[in-house]
Amino acid sequence: MELILLQDVQKLGQKDDLVNVKNGYGRNFLVPGGYAIAATASAKKMHAESLRQRAHKEEKIKTVAQELASKMTGLKIVVGAKTSTSGKIFGSVNTIQIAEALNEKGFEIDRKNISLPEDQIKEIGNYKAVIKLHREVKVEIDFEIKAE
Repeated sequence: MELILLQDVQKLGQKDDLVNVKNGYGRNFLVPGGYAIAATASAKKMHAESLRQRAHKEEKIKTVAQELASKMTGLKIVVGAKTSTSGKIFGSVNTIQIAEALNEKGFEIDRKNISLPEDQIKEIGNYKAVIKLHREVKVEIDFEIKAE
């Protein structure tokens, strides 16, 4: 089944991508959930026209994202966490704490755009996070977990 995505779907594609999925996934999840529409001939024509009109705006957004990425390159943030005497963290550090630390540095980043290398960070130390500023612009930052 061929679909046009209306919004980003993790591990499938970005908004406005033309994707092929199995019929059940498309009919039972993507289309009813408002994530995609069927890629009929008329929908493809409308999609192509809207992409053409939006191309200029996208270039401006991409340029702004690249400027922000250049400012963030080499940035190192410190996140505090309560730890035991052996260095294990009570709970875990997640994208919310990373987003708050970036916000304190003056960067408004949504936590959904931050990817951590591991599902849960449970020990103090140095780690790297990938921040997606645009569909084509990603920046990697270093962060350190310190005991409070």
